[in-house]
Amino acid sequence: MGVPLIQQARIGAYLLRQHLSGTKRYPLVLMLEPLFRCNLACSGCGKIDYPEAILNRRLSVEECLGAAQECGAPIVSIAGGEPLIHRDIVAIVTGLMAQKRFVYLCTNALLLERRLDDFTPSPYLTFSIHLDGDREHHDAAVCQEGVFDKAVSAIRAARQRGFRVTCNTTLYDGVPPERVAQFMEFACNDLGVEGVTVAPGFAYERAPLKDVFLGRERTRALFRSLFALKKPSWRFNQSALYLDFLAGNQTYHCTPWGNPTRNVFGWQRPCYLLNEGAVPTFKALMETTDWDAYGTGRYEKCANCMMHCGYEATAVADTVAHPLKAWRVSREGIRTTGPFAPEVSFEGQRPAEDVFDEVVACEMGQRKQHHIPAAE
Repeated sequence: MGVPLIQQARIGAYLLRQHLSGTKRYPLVLMLEPLFRCNLACSGCGKIDYPEAILNRRLSVEECLGAAQECGAPIVSIAGGEPLIHRDIVAIVTGLMAQKRFVYLCTNALLLERRLDDFTPSPYLTFSIHLDGDREHHDAAVCQEGVFDKAVSAIRAARQRGFRVTCNTTLYDGVPPERVAQFMEFACNDLGVEGVTVAPGFAYERAPLKDVFLGRERTRALFRSLFALKKPSWRFNQSALYLDFLAGNQTYHCTPWGNPTRNVFGWQRPCYLLNEGAVPTFKALMETTDWDAYGTGRYEKCANCMMHCGYEATAVADTVAHPLKAWRVSREGIRTTGPFAPEVSFEGQRPAEDVFDEVVACEMGQRKQHHIPAAE
């Protein structure tokens, strides 16, 4: 079991067209956040610390479908918040699939099992289930007991009905690689998910806890230890070169425009992880954002980021440009010993700016000016 051939073929063709046309910046995945409201309050989350008026906002079906057409990315990752809270989520998913987008609906799965009848299995739809490890680790990460068991039950039910299912797994400081390896065995062999999307947690400035995030050196050490335990049955929903980057074998800069974000603010600058203002159109995002002002080695907030939403697009572009290198890593495996690849320079890094209050005030002011009501 793996990614359907139709998805592999269409994504491959899309990437090849961009490469042959010489397009420098293009989107690969649209990060669509139709709401910020969630039914959990995870300790490492920086997405829900907004005033009630903003948490109550929703993107309409028309806004969601229009964002996908405007952006043109072949893949749409519906995140949040918790997307299944959105009363029009079925219409949003159905509309995106009608556009032939490959939809990954990211959910904590608390509501999924009771909502399965609302969806139809399709190569264009994948449930990406938030599962950060075994029962003890996951329930601690989401700050609520019993969530792991509900997620596992939903995964089994979705798989039984023929849905595509992946796990979205975030790793934090202090997790033993042996426990992560055991979880990979469980997810791939017992649950039978299509693949696991794994990444180190991003140090959100508004997250309730600040001491749970991995730095770059600890990230590379953790992933080398994990990949040294890798079994043939493990399936990752990521490129080989991105995994190689996590193990410290590639020197990459992030590609924030590869996963542009559309949410209740608009098109968010510069990426899914940082909200430093928004613009009304995708064209404005691409043409007016000072991309050189962001990224590891350029901006303090990005210093320890190695997240897939920033670096997977970089790895994919490298795969297209250097297919033999990617093939060798896939065939020979990820190197877990020897020197690390050179690190990017931090000499020109600009200090972090505290813009949260300004962004919120701007959004609230625009709502008041245009008399925008809170969504139900």
